[in-house]
Amino acid sequence: MCRHQASLKLKEGPNDVTFSITTQYQGTCRCEGTIYLWNWDDKVIISDIDGTITKSDVFGQILPQLGKDWTHQGIAKLYHSVAENGYKFLYCSARAIGMADMTRGYLQWVNDGGTILPRGPLMLSPSSLFSAFHREVIEKKPEIFKIECLTDIKNLFLHNKQPFHAAFGNRTNDVFAYKEVGVPVCRIFTVNPKGELIQEQTKGNKSSYCRLSELVEHVFPLLNKEQNQAFCMPEYSSFCYWRQPIAD
Repeated sequence: MCRHQASLKLKEGPNDVTFSITTQYQGTCRCEGTIYLWNWDDKVIISDIDGTITKSDVFGQILPQLGKDWTHQGIAKLYHSVAENGYKFLYCSARAIGMADMTRGYLQWVNDGGTILPRGPLMLSPSSLFSAFHREVIEKKPEIFKIECLTDIKNLFLHNKQPFHAAFGNRTNDVFAYKEVGVPVCRIFTVNPKGELIQEQTKGNKSSYCRLSELVEHVFPLLNKEQNQAFCMPEYSSFCYWRQPIAD
């Protein structure tokens, strides 16, 4: 495996690749993709798409295809600031894999005054469009796929038991999935259609993506080797500790 990786000559970060196959009767078929090379101790931010980046699950899939911006205000600037501090982004959605090109195009299309979303792997459900839509919108159980997918990603970080630093979603199902894969409760955020951002540990306080952008240096401090050690017990960080609910 290591020899094969070395032969690819990957550089750190995104590596655009093209797979091709040539047959006698069909000619050459090509499939483009991206391989991301990360360090074992990188801190990963998980982000849902529908209802989290977009304002709603259903319209978030339809309206952008009609040229209408249905993106939450301030999310591009927040994610960009977090990425600038050294964090990696992983986009995980229960959308069907057949929507990969459309979803990837949407993530690249989002633009907030010149600020775009950071690049990152896009993980989609390996099922049919109807099955994925039924599970996401009708059954409202996207956590089934997300838990399996994120667990596989987590297992790639052999020497890092907690690669997921924070996560953003829009439903209780997302919160359940994020907890299952070890995301600290104090850094799980959910957003509603109004754009109100709620931290799972202090549900009574409502914020927004714009407001959280002002606190990036506290919630997502600049990463370096010394600071990485402080994330072993995030519940005792100054941000999490002092935001504990006041006892009655």
